Amino acid sequence: MAWNEPGKDKDPWKNDDKKDDQGPPDLDIVLQKVSGLFGGLFGKKSSNGGGNGSGSAKFLIGAVVAVLGVVWFISGWYTITESDRGVVLRFGAYHSQVEPGLHWNPKFVDRVIPINVEAFRTMPTTGFMLTEDENIVQVALEVQYRIVAPEKYLFSVTNADNSLLQALDSALRFVVGHSSMDDVLTTGREVVRQQTWELLDKIIAPYDLGIQVVDVNLQQTRAPEQVKDAFDDAIAAQEDEVRFVREAEAYEREKEPIARGQVKRIEQQAQAYKEGIILKAQGEVARFNKLLPEYEASPEVTRQRLYLETMESVLNNSSKVLVDNKSSGNITLLPLDKLMSNAANNVTKAAVVSEIETRSKADEQADLDERALSSERLSGSSRSTGRSY
Repeated sequence: MAWNEPGKDKDPWKNDDKKDDQGPPDLDIVLQKVSGLFGGLFGKKSSNGGGNGSGSAKFLIGAVVAVLGVVWFISGWYTITESDRGVVLRFGAYHSQVEPGLHWNPKFVDRVIPINVEAFRTMPTTGFMLTEDENIVQVALEVQYRIVAPEKYLFSVTNADNSLLQALDSALRFVVGHSSMDDVLTTGREVVRQQTWELLDKIIAPYDLGIQVVDVNLQQTRAPEQVKDAFDDAIAAQEDEVRFVREAEAYEREKEPIARGQVKRIEQQAQAYKEGIILKAQGEVARFNKLLPEYEASPEVTRQRLYLETMESVLNNSSKVLVDNKSSGNITLLPLDKLMSNAANNVTKAAVVSEIETRSKADEQADLDERALSSERLSGSSRSTGRSY
């Protein structure tokens, strides 16, 4: 049978157990119950008289609050590494700085920003710049720095890295603008680097960035592409000049000690020769001074002895032997050098002496024969003279 059959006043959405009809809950009633619950938590009595429900709600909310408190306390612990320093912000304002280690801060009240103060950071810059002699060069430079004051690095300026980059560009362009192109490209690179470093320190000092510049490296300096080949040739020539000068200096350093040693050796030899000649002359003078009394006592004997000693010393260095044969009046030349060379080929000293004696006897015999012949000629001539008379 259908529920809307005639004669039947029965609504299927109604509960038969209840006398009064019950519709959807009213929003005002729900708000009243919630306000009564929270009012009970803060010491107010509920108008509905639900004591058991209010106690359980209080316990539940207390447990939730306790759990949230534990979570809040645990989440407040943090660690700062050895290379970092922690900058503490309390309600967004700088409060303090913490050292490495384990720390606690109230969550949602303090905020900690770790900053690495030991790492070296790098910032490059490059660009085309105008030199003092109105030429354009391309310069690439790199600066290395580290953070020494984290709170100043974060709050002295809006962006410390950007401020450093602008200061670096300004310093580099100023130095390049007061240098010639040749200095920037070749010999003055170190001067440009040093002046840029000094000027950069002066520019960032008033801003108090909390940054320390560690090094400035001039990486690349070159001319524009249109004239690059010509400048490369010029730079190569200058490098060759420097290399040749270094090689010449190395050669000089190598040869100079040798030459000085030779000069010293020659000087010492000359000094030794000088001293030897002086000593020898002094010895000769002393010897003649000793001979003078003997010469005065017997001049002829002393003169003859000096002559013989002198001739002995002179002829001692000669390889020729002269034999004076007084009987014949001839001087015999003995090739002693050849005889000595033969003696070196198994000719003994006795053979040499025998040869000398044989030649001496032959010379004497020839002398005797010549005298005999002369006597016969004299006797023959006297006979012919007597016959003529």
